[in-house]
Amino acid sequence: MNPSPAIRKVFQGVASRPQMFRMFDRHLLRPNRWGDDATPLYNGEWFEIGEAEHDYMFEILPPLWIRGSMFAMREFLTGSVTSVFFALRIDEAIRNFHGYCDLADQASVETMRVSIVERESRPVRTMTREERLEHIWSSTADDYRGYAGERWPEASRRKRTLMIYGGKGGTVLKLLEDLSENEIAAKLPVQLRHLPSPIAA
Repeated sequence: MNPSPAIRKVFQGVASRPQMFRMFDRHLLRPNRWGDDATPLYNGEWFEIGEAEHDYMFEILPPLWIRGSMFAMREFLTGSVTSVFFALRIDEAIRNFHGYCDLADQASVETMRVSIVERESRPVRTMTREERLEHIWSSTADDYRGYAGERWPEASRRKRTLMIYGGKGGTVLKLLEDLSENEIAAKLPVQLRHLPSPIAA
């Protein structure tokens, strides 16, 4: 299922309200949904939302806590992971974000805040390969994404899969992580296809 403890952007652009609710549980259809510790799967995911969506979530339930321009949801998604909403000043504009933080780690919220500001303060819009793959996963309908099952080699099982158009061969099921650059470009919206990758330090 490709768990990753790293803080990671999972959607490019500002998510609409339907997109926001859909991305709250991007891993809804994972195998053994109720049997695994899903903390590594969700912890660290973040994406941008609009001001109206930020305010809407603030008004749904009394927050667990409010710290300046941040608040946490009272309902936990899994274990000690919950939604944290941010209103951050970036390049003189207030922008709003949702992130999943593990509140068992006292530094997680501040680490998330710093990471978002750093990522969104880049002078040129860029997307890493990992961000491209996460955007594709976030924006693909459930009918066209899933997880490798018993028919796959042992090492591939439970990894994320995607249905892609394979030319004359028709549609093909492929591991998300194995998409070629051309397949990635074909799955991205036109405005995202040619964004540069960050230059390695």
